Amino acid sequence: MGRAQNRIALVLVIGIGTAVTSIPVISRIFHDLRILHTRFAKLILGVAVMEDVVLWAVLAVATALAESKALPTYVIAQRIALTLFYFVAGLVLLPRLARRLHEARWNVFVRHSATAYLILLLFAYVALAAAMNVSLVLAAFLAGFAVSRDSVRMTQSLNEVKGVAFGCFIPLYFALVGYKLDLGKSFNPGMVTGFLVVACVIKLLSVLAGAKLAGFSIPSCINLAIATNARGGPGIVLASVAYEAGIINPPFYTTLILLAVITSQAAGAWLEYVLAKGKPLLTESADETALGAHEPALAA
Repeated sequence: MGRAQNRIALVLVIGIGTAVTSIPVISRIFHDLRILHTRFAKLILGVAVMEDVVLWAVLAVATALAESKALPTYVIAQRIALTLFYFVAGLVLLPRLARRLHEARWNVFVRHSATAYLILLLFAYVALAAAMNVSLVLAAFLAGFAVSRDSVRMTQSLNEVKGVAFGCFIPLYFALVGYKLDLGKSFNPGMVTGFLVVACVIKLLSVLAGAKLAGFSIPSCINLAIATNARGGPGIVLASVAYEAGIINPPFYTTLILLAVITSQAAGAWLEYVLAKGKPLLTESADETALGAHEPALAA
């Protein structure tokens, strides 16, 4: 527990750290293994997107709780309500408003500089979140839902923004993450080993149970479970946000960072091993085959 001394916020962060799946990392693994087009990849990414939508909202609630320790109960409830309202609006209302803004004739930014329009859209989301005391990470995540992808020009502008982000801001961010790590003082072997084992076991058993209930074969369930166990960038962002909010202490910050790195490496190594053996990543169980024989099993 960090300086905020908020047990509920800590429990929420532990839950997120256990459940999160990294969309960027697993997408890159699929791309490098040339399986991004497969049903297996689409299933994993679909689940990861739905997970992230919920988990970022939970993280925003956790940070609101951590920052409201000395506030009255009604103020804490107000902040949580504002966070949930912003979350729903960011998924439903704001994307529609942004779509109309994108199509408006008076919108000179779209006509003359779509890149500037995208940056202003992000700033608008973040400014609104700051005014409502909502986590800025949640704001940035929801801003992605408002970006239009129905034109080549907008796609090119989005690639330009991504180029700047990947070339400048993301390396700077991870440099700051590394700067905060002090393995000599904050590395706790027992905590790292214990949380790594427990988090992976919970994640693997949960996905195994869900995949089995969905009708997949045991080998497919194992592949799905290990692939979704990659925590990558979102796991690191979670650690950074929770640490800055005082929800977790330095040893647990280091634990979450190492958990994200180790699970991502393990997922890539496992999928590469399965493909090297010539085995399919996703096959139907006997029950599913009998019910849906018209859908052939998709091998990698």
